[in-house]
Amino acid sequence: MPPEAVRVGVVDSGFSEHQKVALSAAFILRNHQLWLEESQPDQLGHGSQIIEIINMLAPDSEVISAQVFGDRYTTSAPQVGAAIDWLVDQGAQVINLSLGLRSDSESLRKSCERAITRGTILCASSPARGDPVFPSAYPGIFRMTGDARCGRHEISCLNSRFADFGACVRPISEAIGSSGASVGCAHLTAHVALYMQNAEKTGFSDVQEWLAQEARYHGPERRGVVHE
Repeated sequence: MPPEAVRVGVVDSGFSEHQKVALSAAFILRNHQLWLEESQPDQLGHGSQIIEIINMLAPDSEVISAQVFGDRYTTSAPQVGAAIDWLVDQGAQVINLSLGLRSDSESLRKSCERAITRGTILCASSPARGDPVFPSAYPGIFRMTGDARCGRHEISCLNSRFADFGACVRPISEAIGSSGASVGCAHLTAHVALYMQNAEKTGFSDVQEWLAQEARYHGPERRGVVHE
């Protein structure tokens, strides 16, 4: 009997009409109130790009889309926190957060803590340099970024003060541009989903150990070094 599909939550700008998702919802902030509504077609293309990567690398997984971006790259901690809570309630085992908020938020922190307590793996994008962003800066969350050294199926174990792991920075479709951290995070989420598909132990430390073992590169990239 084949194992059940891993449920992968994606907090982003939604999905395109040709993409298949198991469940979806939108989290809208209107008149200072948070609303749970039906998701709308992706207007930015960012969420579609993230889902495309996950679908390609982990085709047996089930994607659940939580839309927090509309027609602009702006969202809020209450929206992201509510999206995480909802995804956990829908059975998401790993959640991709290819986004970063500049300010800490108690409500977002609590949502992340609840998810972690229930055993959900959170993968959040983190800039390779510069100030930390949230939720990747919270404890118990994988800080994922892009690494230009990595091919489509490769991982780097960075263990830097900026990020834990890195992965491919190339999107599947070049039409929509995304930052390296966002795309790298999506690749790593897909790698985690593949691991969880057949793994007996899927806790944070188990995933962390597996990613480190699978990494082709260890340590941050050194500029000027040629990799064969």
